[in-house]
Amino acid sequence: MGLRIIVTVKQVPDTHNISGDAMKPDGTVNRAALPAIFNPEDLHALETALQLKDRVGGTVTCITMGPPKAVEVLRDCLFRGADDVILISDRRFAGADTLATSYALKCAVTKMGGADVVVCGRQAIDGDTAQVGPQMAEKLGMHQISNVSEVVAVDQASITCRRTTEIGHQVVRCPFPVLLTITPEANEPRAPRAKRVMAYKDIEPAKPDASYDEAYLQAGAGGHKHVRAIKVWDVDVIGADPNGCGFAGSPTKVKGIESVVLAVGSSKRIDNTSEGIRDLVAELVKDHIIG
Repeated sequence: MGLRIIVTVKQVPDTHNISGDAMKPDGTVNRAALPAIFNPEDLHALETALQLKDRVGGTVTCITMGPPKAVEVLRDCLFRGADDVILISDRRFAGADTLATSYALKCAVTKMGGADVVVCGRQAIDGDTAQVGPQMAEKLGMHQISNVSEVVAVDQASITCRRTTEIGHQVVRCPFPVLLTITPEANEPRAPRAKRVMAYKDIEPAKPDASYDEAYLQAGAGGHKHVRAIKVWDVDVIGADPNGCGFAGSPTKVKGIESVVLAVGSSKRIDNTSEGIRDLVAELVKDHIIG
C-alpha cells in the first residue's frame, strides 16, 4: 500500500538580496520587497520524501502556507516528483510566528487525514528558528526525529534514521507516524524533470474548497494521475480557530527594528608581491589575528 507522506515547504525571501525595505514597521518581513526562492532545506525534505516513496511506495503531498504567489514552490514540487500539492492561503494567516504557523499546518495535516510520515526542512532561512517542525509534531501527537542526516532503513511499520547532535550522531528507530526534520547533509535534491515541467508549468490555483477528494485528479498517459489544479485551503477549510492564526495567534512580537549600517573605518592596499604578502602575514601575526 505504501506510505502517506506529507512534506511542508516554504517560499522564503532570498537572504542574499536583503535591502533596507526588508522589514515592515510592525516587525514582520516585507516579502513583497524581496525576491522569493524555495527554502533550501525544504528541497532536502522533499528529496527525502521522494526517496522514501521510491523505496517502499506511497504518495507524496506537499503543502505550503503563504500568499498566492507561493504556488511557485508548489509547481516546483510537482516538477520534481510530488503527487499532490496544497496551498494554505488566507489573509488571516499573515504575521504568523512559529506557533501560529505550526498550528495552521497541524490543522491542514489533520484535514488531510494525517500521515505516516511528515517531512520538514530543519529550518527556514528567513527565521532560522528550527521550531515549526517540532511544534507540529507536538500538536499532532506524533513521534519526531530532528536533524536527520540519513535515512538508514525504512519499511511499512518503522523508520531508522541517523541524526546529527552537537557531539556526534545518534541512530534512532521509530514507528509510524513520525515527523522528520532534514538537514542538508541528508541528500542531493533531484532536478526538475522535463516531462513534469511541461505537464505542470501552467497549473493554477483552484478556489478554496472544503472537500478533500480526488475529483480534481484525472488519468493521464499510462494511467498516471495528474493534478489539474492546485488546491487552496483557507482558515475555514482547515477548521482552524482564527484567534490561533496569523498575527492574532502569535505571542512573539517584535519590540523594535534597527537598521545597522557598517561604515568603513580604514583601508590598506596590499601589493600583490612576495614582499607585500610577507608584510601582511607579519602584521596579522603581530595583531594576534593568526598564529
